[in-house]
Amino acid sequence: MPIPRLTDAETAAALASLSGWTLRADGLAITRRFKFADFVAAFGFMTRVALEAEKADHHPEWSNVYNRVEITLTTHDAGGLSKRDVALAGRIDGLMDALT
Repeated sequence: MPIPRLTDAETAAALASLSGWTLRADGLAITRRFKFADFVAAFGFMTRVALEAEKADHHPEWSNVYNRVEITLTTHDAGGLSKRDVALAGRIDGLMDALT
């Protein structure tokens, strides 16, 4: 069964419920940048996100440079954003909340 893509209204509601996530220019993904004290803190965060992503069977596109991590979430099977992206973004927000 295909994964349904979010409507524009669902996307707007999702962004309103998430902390710091923005819609990518093409409207097909959400992104968020994170900054940490150092590389070890950034890598530790990425490890936590990786465990959550594996549990959800939904894996982010991301990059890390020293203390910065940028995460992009999209569902390729849906051709854009899906509820899976919103759910994983919420889990990532929860991980950040636990760190602060």
